[in-house]
Amino acid sequence: MTVERKKDYYEVLGVAKAVSTEDLKKAYRRAALKYHPDRNPGDKEAEKKFKEAAEAYEVLGDPEQRKRYDQFGHDGLKGFSHRGFTSPEDIFEAFGDIFTDFGGGESVFGDFFGVGRRHRGPRKGASLRIELEVDFEEAAFGVEKSVELFRHERCETCGGNGCKPGTQPVNCNVCGGRGEVLRSQGFFSIRTTCGTCGGAGKAIQSPCSACRGAGQIRKKREITIKIPAGIEDSTRMRLSGEGESSPDGGPAGDLYCDVFVKDHPFFVRQGDDLYCEFPISFAQAALGAEVDVPSIKGKRTLKIPAGTASGQILRVKGEGVAHLGGGGRGDQLVRVIVHVPEKLTKRQEEILKEFETIENGKGNKKGFFTKFF
Repeated sequence: MTVERKKDYYEVLGVAKAVSTEDLKKAYRRAALKYHPDRNPGDKEAEKKFKEAAEAYEVLGDPEQRKRYDQFGHDGLKGFSHRGFTSPEDIFEAFGDIFTDFGGGESVFGDFFGVGRRHRGPRKGASLRIELEVDFEEAAFGVEKSVELFRHERCETCGGNGCKPGTQPVNCNVCGGRGEVLRSQGFFSIRTTCGTCGGAGKAIQSPCSACRGAGQIRKKREITIKIPAGIEDSTRMRLSGEGESSPDGGPAGDLYCDVFVKDHPFFVRQGDDLYCEFPISFAQAALGAEVDVPSIKGKRTLKIPAGTASGQILRVKGEGVAHLGGGGRGDQLVRVIVHVPEKLTKRQEEILKEFETIENGKGNKKGFFTKFF
């Protein structure tokens, strides 16, 4: 399981927020061609950027999702369903029209990389994406959450081949099992994916009654997701192999979980530190004191030094959020606010007047103003 922070979608595509729809398409097309894995063999970073660009365009290319993202960022995408991209083929199938050459309908991806032709070897199953909201404390300490989802799994009746038990797929009668057909256009011959078998090269004559020839059945599953201590808001987690099964015997896809953390009524998080405000009396500020302040783990004693000014920030070591991946915790920073009572008792007024008289007698007031006059 991996955890990563989500990037700004405009930054991923290298465009401004005011970009037009047409320029957005051009930017995505440039990024996809630049980072395509076949142009950058073995480069994991390029493959990552290739998928990030597809995700960014999926959101920004949709007017409603773009509007919500512009207003609220990643939080605004809650409730929208998204694709999970695990391979160049997945992305091409989703946005293939963007890469269509205006001259004859052939894909630019197909020309450069052969995308859309018959797959070599089993394909990875489709990935899924879900959203999960956790409490502030659950993000700080970690938690396990059970979620229910629907996914396509291999049909147990036919073993995933889509055929009635006792039968097998046969070669497609159009492409002869090759998965592609040769078409002539003037002096040129172009290979395209077979429209009859979809590039599989096989056809099913006697479909399985359970899956109706699909080889997969949609099932409801309960998945336990372990949220690590210290996770931040809008973090994406990847659960390997928890996506949909492969249509032709390959590995299962992944499950992407976008985690959103609820706000806390008292604490504000900045990195792994927690900030809060706490009221103290004038006497506590002047004389010093020890007070109990709320912490993420309960109550903790905070020492107020004598002469503390209102607005001063005091640090409580190790009372913040756990560092993601282990290795200690952040701190709690308490901004003390000196509380001035609106009404005083007669005795309180007497004491304060006496205090004022003593202060004036020391010449403090005069000494303070001598720097201005």
